[in-house]
Amino acid sequence: MSYDDNNIFAKILRGEIPAHKIYEDARSFAFMDIMPIAEGHSLVIPKCPAADLLSLDADYAAATIQTVQKIARAAKRAFDAPGVFVGQLNGEAAGQTVFHIHFHVIPRDGKSAPFAFHGRKEAASEILSAHAAKIAAALE
Repeated sequence: MSYDDNNIFAKILRGEIPAHKIYEDARSFAFMDIMPIAEGHSLVIPKCPAADLLSLDADYAAATIQTVQKIARAAKRAFDAPGVFVGQLNGEAAGQTVFHIHFHVIPRDGKSAPFAFHGRKEAASEILSAHAAKIAAALE
């Protein structure tokens, strides 16, 4: 699968599209999903052009999964969730819709609506900003 430099996550990394940032380091970026399936649904992406896990540089893979772990811990604390779902899709057949590798981090309380992988309704900007701040504040 070839990488499209104009995908939405590449545009976010270049600052062409705004995002509700949670965390950023030299190799990864974490932000709120604008179509969340649960409160605190966030995304973690590497700062390199890779369409999927199979094309991701190993050093970026290691750095990105460390950020996934950091965000998962923070989201679990921030939303007082007994569980956290981490998901990653590779290819259209697997349900991937943005072809820049990304990890979904979703706090789960076991009481909310039945689990569905992709949200269908865009959340209000002020809610996403509040959630991003809440998770960022819970980072170690």
